[in-house]
Amino acid sequence: MVDGIEGVGDAVTGGMAARAVEPRAGEAAGHAGACLNCGTGRVGDYCHRCGQSGHIHRTLHAFWHDIAHSVLHFDGKVWRTLPLLAWRPGELTRRYIAGERARFVSPMALFLFSVFLMFGVFSLIGGPLELKSHTPGQDRAEARRDFSEQRAESAAELRRLEAALAQARARRGNTASIEGDIRAARFELAVQERAYKFALRLANEEEQREARQAEGKPEGAPDAQDLDIRLKTGWQPFDAAIEKAENNPSLLFYKVQNNAYKFSWALIPLSLPFVWLMFFWKRRYKLYDHTVFVTYSIAFMSLAAVTLALLRPLGIGETPLGLAVAFVPPIHMYRQLRAAYQLSRLGAAVRAFLLLNFSFVAAGLFFSLLLALGVLG
Repeated sequence: MVDGIEGVGDAVTGGMAARAVEPRAGEAAGHAGACLNCGTGRVGDYCHRCGQSGHIHRTLHAFWHDIAHSVLHFDGKVWRTLPLLAWRPGELTRRYIAGERARFVSPMALFLFSVFLMFGVFSLIGGPLELKSHTPGQDRAEARRDFSEQRAESAAELRRLEAALAQARARRGNTASIEGDIRAARFELAVQERAYKFALRLANEEEQREARQAEGKPEGAPDAQDLDIRLKTGWQPFDAAIEKAENNPSLLFYKVQNNAYKFSWALIPLSLPFVWLMFFWKRRYKLYDHTVFVTYSIAFMSLAAVTLALLRPLGIGETPLGLAVAFVPPIHMYRQLRAAYQLSRLGAAVRAFLLLNFSFVAAGLFFSLLLALGVLG
């Protein structure tokens, strides 16, 4: 229930944030007279001194209309933008760069709305593809029992820490460390259900590795866990943070998930150098052009993920959804590149292949950023 409410909140927040950065154009006319904010006589629909709209209302219906307007309407420009973004993304990119700004939703506004909407929908119903965790040798009842035992252990640990805090306060000792542990324990208990499938998958991989070792089957190079090697940077605060994350992976998982949409904007500067690299010798294309391209592209990928996620509960099979996940992004990249940069078929195909690989690199850098923030946070 809480996840559902948070999901709706994310979508609404995204719409209102996008509305905040989107310039107004084509809205209904206001009423003549003086500005109700600064008293200046208006000429047109907006005050030329303070910028306030002449359309002022004081009804509850209008208040909720403003929310719906902020989330869905975008002055009607969204209905001109989305069809082009889906089928003619290169034309949309080129026309926006050329100066057709009032007709379309700006790249950043669409990016904010789509990213918040994606995380909201994923919180409500999950992603396009359902990740299934397998637990060899255990049935569902066993898995649920193990999960209940884990939650009971976490709750017991929280009670122990709270008792230790009460004793420390009675002795008037330093309680900062214990209070930090209590906050971490509460986070862990709150997100344990969300981390359940993730933990089962890790347990499954560990069981398979042990089974291969028991059967004497050859494996690849041993990992750090097999050799009991831990990453040591020499910087004591960072090493302590890494050790704490290893001891409490559920909290780390929660932090990474929570930071994903807060820092989603970082995908734009992370992707920008790769697009510039494909056109650096063409002086007519500026960094601004590449930024518009990248932002519209990420917005489309987010909206496509939302669309596929909404199709899954309708009974669409995993195979069609998997094919869409595999083929829609490169096809969209190809179409956007070809029209936006006036490329030949071969030039667009080569760059689409490169961009697809670059996107995995950018996603890896983004995940590394989230992981570092989760460890140090």
